[in-house]
Amino acid sequence: MKSRLMEISVGLLMLAGIAALAFLALQVSSRGFSQGKDGYGVSAYFTNVAGLTNRARVTLAGVNIGYIESIAIVPGTLKARVDMKIEKDVDYLSDDSTAVIQTSGVLGEKYVAIYPGSSDGTLEAGSEIYDTQSSMIFEDMIGKLVSNIAASD
Repeated sequence: MKSRLMEISVGLLMLAGIAALAFLALQVSSRGFSQGKDGYGVSAYFTNVAGLTNRARVTLAGVNIGYIESIAIVPGTLKARVDMKIEKDVDYLSDDSTAVIQTSGVLGEKYVAIYPGSSDGTLEAGSEIYDTQSSMIFEDMIGKLVSNIAASD
């Protein structure tokens, strides 16, 4: 009888642990701005979006203001077009804002940070951001460092 009670309690403990991990995974993956919320679409063009994914966050001053809807190559320019959904309450971004791909945390999650400009005009639905800074690629930086060291010897 004691061993059966022990098996049941271990099983319940395992279920509680799995439920806690599932809850934690859901909390970590939440983006702050739910995809069901109203917002407006803005696009930005980057030469390199390495590591950026759909549903990645869009921030302003470190605060989540939107998410990435889609990423695609523009055939004529060979640049990546990043379509973002911005919360409708954030209607004060100037039309000369800058979009920068940045990395957060130890795992290197990529996101888009918006830096407002000084123009009086504002971004609206369908606006495009051309002033961008692409993702930094660690492997490229190491390769350049090695090349520079080898060239100086």
